[in-house]
Amino acid sequence: MAGSSLLKPKVSPSLRWLTLWGPGLLVMLADCDAGNVVTAAQSGAQWGPQLLLVLLALIPLLYMVQELTVRLGIFTGQGHGELVRSNFGPLWAWISAGGLGIAVLGSLVTEFTGVAGVGEMYGVSRSVSLPLAAAFLVAIVFTGSHKRVDKFAIVIGAFELSFFVVAWHAHPDIHEMFRQMAKLPLSNPHYGYLVAALIGATFNPWMIFYQQAAIADKKLGAQDYSAARFETAAGAVLTQLLTAAVLVAVAATLSRDGQQHAFQSVGEISSVLATAVGPRAGRFLFSVGVLGASMVAAIVCSLSLAWGLGEVAGYKRSLEDRPASAPWFYGVYVASVVGSAAIVWLAPNLVSLNVGAQVVNALMLPLVVGLLIALSVTALPPQRRPRGVYLWLVSGIAAVVCAAGVLGASLSFFS
Repeated sequence: MAGSSLLKPKVSPSLRWLTLWGPGLLVMLADCDAGNVVTAAQSGAQWGPQLLLVLLALIPLLYMVQELTVRLGIFTGQGHGELVRSNFGPLWAWISAGGLGIAVLGSLVTEFTGVAGVGEMYGVSRSVSLPLAAAFLVAIVFTGSHKRVDKFAIVIGAFELSFFVVAWHAHPDIHEMFRQMAKLPLSNPHYGYLVAALIGATFNPWMIFYQQAAIADKKLGAQDYSAARFETAAGAVLTQLLTAAVLVAVAATLSRDGQQHAFQSVGEISSVLATAVGPRAGRFLFSVGVLGASMVAAIVCSLSLAWGLGEVAGYKRSLEDRPASAPWFYGVYVASVVGSAAIVWLAPNLVSLNVGAQVVNALMLPLVVGLLIALSVTALPPQRRPRGVYLWLVSGIAAVVCAAGVLGASLSFFS
């Protein structure tokens, strides 16, 4: 026994941390999806850098929300839907699942809108690009392995880093950008609408379902908590900076004429950024960024729907099961991917559709965050529950952000 133990390879703590990375980074890369990119571009086109402060101010709450998700996944070993059902009953579980379904449908439509828009920029019909994208997404998940799905998705998501290159080449005036950031026309309903859209783009219900289910599915334990928190923090900063890069690039490029603009298609956004980087390079960098963002988000939100419905309905869910042994899990995934691609194939490619989907997310945020905080103070072991100043801080910031999202959406609706 002693000899056999000596033959076992020892894994250094730093290597172990790296092997655990996946759910947190992946869900944050997915958060910077096509809808997020389009919303940021529209914000920069209409208000310059005036919404940049709002975008960056959301980083603390984004981390806090997903960190609670990490805690629940590690210390309960259950997914979000399972915990809602066991702690608050089936009614609340199905309400949360309904919100998840709405959010996933909206997100998937925006992802495939991004795919179709990029394809049409290069003269590829959506009748070709959409089936190819759907087939690619199904093939990745049908490998039946968490590690393979995580690796594929993170590699694809790395193309989003091209947004930093685009922002750099736009040569923003840093002094003017900070001066503009201080101007917050909060009484303007159009400004408020985009505030709500940015909030909804940052906080997607499927992020909570995905990360918690992935952690439970990978059976991470208490020894993995620090690594998972660090990964989540790094991802929260990265996703908001990527989104900010798009906003800054568009704002810097369009600031020369001093007028507000409104995009109607993904191609128009690409054309503006091509002005800063160059026709070919600009279009290429924007295209790979949007495609990477769209594919990663489509994988994550579709899996979150399959996991979430499985948790609420009680059927088996796992990426480690083969399709034949988990038909409902893979069936929901395939149906959501193919169905959303079909909707985009039939519908026009409108930027307003993307922005509107993010506003819907903002309206659902009070339910999503409310249930998450309630679970954290009831389902977690007592020593792991948020308490004292931190609990009040999370609850207070969440209340302010939720109120801003609902108010921004409402003011625009009644204006």
